[in-house]
Amino acid sequence: MWTAYLWIALASVAAAQSTVEYIGGTAALAERTRGAIALSDERYLAFYAGKTQLRVAYDRINLVEYGQQVDRRLALALVLSPVFLLSKSRKHFLTIGYSGEDGKQQAMVFRVDKNGIRPTLVGLEARTGLKVQYQDEQARKARNQ
Repeated sequence: MWTAYLWIALASVAAAQSTVEYIGGTAALAERTRGAIALSDERYLAFYAGKTQLRVAYDRINLVEYGQQVDRRLALALVLSPVFLLSKSRKHFLTIGYSGEDGKQQAMVFRVDKNGIRPTLVGLEARTGLKVQYQDEQARKARNQ
């Protein structure tokens, strides 16, 4: 019973939109398109970018994967200060795999804002019934912090 209440509470947090950038995939969108992922609809995941709207039914989603890319700020360090070599920039990537209307496998990769990744992952788990797959141990640790 406790678990059900936790999922409901977390899913309501995830109902808010998360700021994202479309990195690539099979969707008919330009790379680096900025927009928002909304999980508030009970049947569809929606990506909004200006006048563009892309919806995928949750029951068609068959993969939710999360990973991080860590870049050392080398160029900034060379220009400004060696202290920047010690800092890291984390980028949070979400891959959504789904079956298209024609039955073919499709995929979308998004870079998600650091403040939006947790609620987005929790919301996707709740809506799709799938467990998030992690690209690496670092991503798994980041999710649980």
